[in-house]
Amino acid sequence: MAPSKEGYTLSSPEQRLKELGIELPNVAPPVAAYVPAVRTGNLVYTSGQIAAKDGQLLHKGHVGVQVTVEEGQACARQCALNALAALRSVVGSLDRVRRIVKVTGWVNCQPDFTEHHIVMNGASELLIQVFGDRGKHARAAVGASGLPTGSPVEVELIAEVEPDA
Repeated sequence: MAPSKEGYTLSSPEQRLKELGIELPNVAPPVAAYVPAVRTGNLVYTSGQIAAKDGQLLHKGHVGVQVTVEEGQACARQCALNALAALRSVVGSLDRVRRIVKVTGWVNCQPDFTEHHIVMNGASELLIQVFGDRGKHARAAVGASGLPTGSPVEVELIAEVEPDA
């Protein structure tokens, strides 16, 4: 356990997942020519993760049209869970994560949609719940006219991890 800047003690990320009642999903197999995550040095880059759980999209379509902002947030959270599963598959344990460095999220939406940042809080808030201060990250939230398989949200992340022994 490590003290946070707020002065309270946080569990390890793996323990925190258990405390939150979260079980990470299996890593989704790639549907094209890529891998779920790649490590270079002390950085792990995940591929974009869609809002699928057990092989099915949580919702399908444009946020603000077929999908509410709240449903979009839930989709962003699921994308982050999928990204954490991909991250764990490369490093073995989320306890090896020093910091979530950057999160990029795409929101499937119409051109006049302006709440991308609110949708992406679904991912960001989960990362902070799991990693505490180490989960605070830089972020981009971008609109897209369409995403793979009709997913309302896609999320990728970059994490700094402990060096290999």
